[in-house]
Amino acid sequence: MSEKKEKISFLDKVRHKYRLSIYRDETFEEILNVKLSKLNVLAIISVLTLIFLIIVISIIAYTPARELIPGYPDEKTVRNIRLNAHRLDSLELEMQKRDMYFENIRRIISGEEPEQYNNPEDTVIAVGSVTFQRSGEDSALRNMLESDEPYTLLVDDRKRVQTSFSNILFFSPVKGMVTNSFNPTDDHYGTDIVAAPDEVVKAVLEGTVIMASWTIETGNVIQVQHENNLISIYKHNAELLKGMGDHVTAGEPIAIIGNSGELTTGPHLHFELWHNGTPLNPENYISF
Repeated sequence: MSEKKEKISFLDKVRHKYRLSIYRDETFEEILNVKLSKLNVLAIISVLTLIFLIIVISIIAYTPARELIPGYPDEKTVRNIRLNAHRLDSLELEMQKRDMYFENIRRIISGEEPEQYNNPEDTVIAVGSVTFQRSGEDSALRNMLESDEPYTLLVDDRKRVQTSFSNILFFSPVKGMVTNSFNPTDDHYGTDIVAAPDEVVKAVLEGTVIMASWTIETGNVIQVQHENNLISIYKHNAELLKGMGDHVTAGEPIAIIGNSGELTTGPHLHFELWHNGTPLNPENYISF
């Protein structure tokens, strides 16, 4: 009679021990002797796989290597996406205003009452009933504004205060070639300097950052308040290195030169220098 084979459960099979021995071929010297079971092998493979996955995910999440993945946007693409989002938001607002303008024209032509988008209560005032009289308060305000000439913002004001900065040493924001000089008659209140790509923009004097923001026209802009009521402005930067309220020293990096904003024709720095609300020609004080 044939003996019946004893049935072994699955758990016993994976727990069954196996001996792994490694011998040197020339001398048959035993180098390694390990007892393993299928359960041990499975556990080791699982732990190694988990460690490998953690390393790969960490590399993708915290290093620039993720840009090598097909379809993943690089830094330039992400910057363009954000810029396009701001432009799209502004365009959507302008489209709403345009649609409301055309809708009001249609209402007027059809003899309907136009729809008021903002402050409709202001239109109920009868223009014919408005009387213009000069009050005492109006005369006092007029005299105060007319006598407040040192604070005027007019560029061609002949009575503005002329201040000497001969004792102030200005640090050059970048070293490069001037492509567009100061010309207030064309509303160009600064100097355009072309420098090497990714050049660091430096503060011209010690001061405090009073603005570090992004605008549609001039891109990344940073402004620094200095002593003697001087303000330096740096426009079209690719990246800002300082935030509002940060204290900077003369020559300290504050931005990276770039080509951001709509009012730009290429990578450059638009630098402005203001004193008491009046723009100054930077080339008179700084050698670029």
